[in-house]
Amino acid sequence: MKAMILAAGLGTRLKPLTDSIPKALVPVDGKPMLEHLVLKLKAAGFREIVINVHHLGGQIIDFLAANDNFGIKIKISDERDYLLDTGGGIKHAAGFLAESNEPFLVHNVDILSNVDLKAFYNHHAETNPLATLLVSKRETSRHLLFDKDGKLCAWHNRDTGEVKSFFPNLDPQRYAGYAFGGVHLISPQLFEWMEEWTGKFSIINFYLSVCARTNILAYSPNNLQLIDIGKPETLRRLYPPTK
Repeated sequence: MKAMILAAGLGTRLKPLTDSIPKALVPVDGKPMLEHLVLKLKAAGFREIVINVHHLGGQIIDFLAANDNFGIKIKISDERDYLLDTGGGIKHAAGFLAESNEPFLVHNVDILSNVDLKAFYNHHAETNPLATLLVSKRETSRHLLFDKDGKLCAWHNRDTGEVKSFFPNLDPQRYAGYAFGGVHLISPQLFEWMEEWTGKFSIINFYLSVCARTNILAYSPNNLQLIDIGKPETLRRLYPPTK
């Protein structure tokens, strides 16, 4: 099984920590967040991983080499010349991710969760949509909207009322709103749908552009716990500094 770790972010929320180290190497409970995720993926059966890098990317490359890639196959998708955002970053790694006809996982480096990745993978393989998004009822002003069949239909900002959708006159009140968890399973056919998308672009904007024509589905397992550790207040709450 293959996976991609999105680790190229600038980590601006974690400044000044990220002035000298990339976000992916910020320590969480004594280990870099990247190490936590690589080991979780390895334990779930993922044996090939691509990691994109940008800000201070050389440190990530050196860290992986120093740890012998944690005993699995790891490739680097180099974005140090130009940061491509989530969608552009995934497309940039297409040569690795689309080598086989099997689904691949994409996981933000700054997300911790208790999701069973193997069960998630099997669910996607059984339902066979273009993509399956890990979502939750987490409190946020911005939601993805899904219909009664769990198909993505829109994005909604509850504070401003803004709606992004290819479905005309969509009423947000008639759809279930979920927060995207930064983890998704994708079928390699995705890249055929991405042919006209170039350079830097958001994967969510891409999903919204195609969801009226193909299946982008929600996955919200029971008792899901998900934490965004890319925020300083989260790190301080979970792992307060020792005196």
